[in-house]
Amino acid sequence: MTDRIYYTEPYCQSFEARVTRAIEHKGRPAVMLDRTAFYPTSGGQPFDTGRLGSVDVIETIDDDHEILHVVSALLPPGTSVRGEIDWTRRFDHMQQHTGQHVLSAAFDRLIENRTTSFHMGAESATIDLQREVTPGDVERAVEEANQVVWEDREVLVRFVSPDEAARLPLRKEPARAGALRLIEIADFDLAACGGTHVRRTGAIGLIAVTGTERFRGGSRVSFVCGARALRTFRGYRDAVAGAVRVMSVLPHELPAAVERAQQDAREIRKTVSHLQLLLAGHEAIRLLAEATTVNGVRLVTAASERWDASSLKAVAGSLAGHAGVAVVLLSRTNPIAVVVARSQDLAIDAGRTLRVLLDRFGGRGGGRPDMAQGAGLTGSPDEILAAARELLRETISA
Repeated sequence: MTDRIYYTEPYCQSFEARVTRAIEHKGRPAVMLDRTAFYPTSGGQPFDTGRLGSVDVIETIDDDHEILHVVSALLPPGTSVRGEIDWTRRFDHMQQHTGQHVLSAAFDRLIENRTTSFHMGAESATIDLQREVTPGDVERAVEEANQVVWEDREVLVRFVSPDEAARLPLRKEPARAGALRLIEIADFDLAACGGTHVRRTGAIGLIAVTGTERFRGGSRVSFVCGARALRTFRGYRDAVAGAVRVMSVLPHELPAAVERAQQDAREIRKTVSHLQLLLAGHEAIRLLAEATTVNGVRLVTAASERWDASSLKAVAGSLAGHAGVAVVLLSRTNPIAVVVARSQDLAIDAGRTLRVLLDRFGGRGGGRPDMAQGAGLTGSPDEILAAARELLRETISA
């Protein structure tokens, strides 16, 4: 059984140990030690990394009674090693995990909303609450939690028997049987937990909620603590400063300015769409004048650098609105886009015509018998158009 130093000494950054076993774990070397300060993934908290002598510890796993250290190179049993924790990573986890206890307790104490699960990611952490919360609930809980942080309350670790635990006001029913490790935040929270925590709440620094969302009938609350909160603030600061500079407004004017910009963009899109339809009509008239007639069907095959996917469709649709017209239009810029269309009075299958072109020139797409679109064709536009004209001529003459 591995002696788990992190249970009683979470601030231990280095330690001496002996390798008891060496194995292969999922194709990677791994060792067990007689004692370790490396924390394994558990209870929503990620594993520690660091070094054992000159060997990197890549992952730490709880393997029942032993702790498995996945390493960059195998160490023989009996080897004495000095373990060193990646302290920046560990302390970050301690800040987030202790902050979670405080925030969960605040929701529980203020609005009786229990935390059902906790997860710590690389950038932020989340707690899942039993019931949905309002923005006002979140603000109250954050205020209460940070007050506890700034009061720098003591964080205590103690071990109790199941009988003792049954008589204590634990915030949450323990998930495991047997002796329990309790984390107590003075006069605020008491919970069973196997994770690593700071000694005093002041070391959490700050608790900031970054978002909430509905989740499985309750709410998922995303938050950051300590150094993560500082990094998040810097990111928000830079984003706001950049937006303020681009929009030429003061920070408090930014939401209204963004709303106006979105409204302007919607109006511009409407105007552009209207102008595209007008232009498509003019382009259709010009192309019809240049069309080749085969057995009474006017063939329009053309390519242009000015056409994108939407304008191709608009022009092809306008052409197909005339009687007796078969259309293949291409863009000249890579990746090449294509639209195949025909008038309602013709029996040409635009979808089949497109598939033949895609089989020959690559790309993807599809559509209906009267109009089909594709993209990603390779080859010269002129070669593709020549193939399209030949294909349409064969279809019309059949």
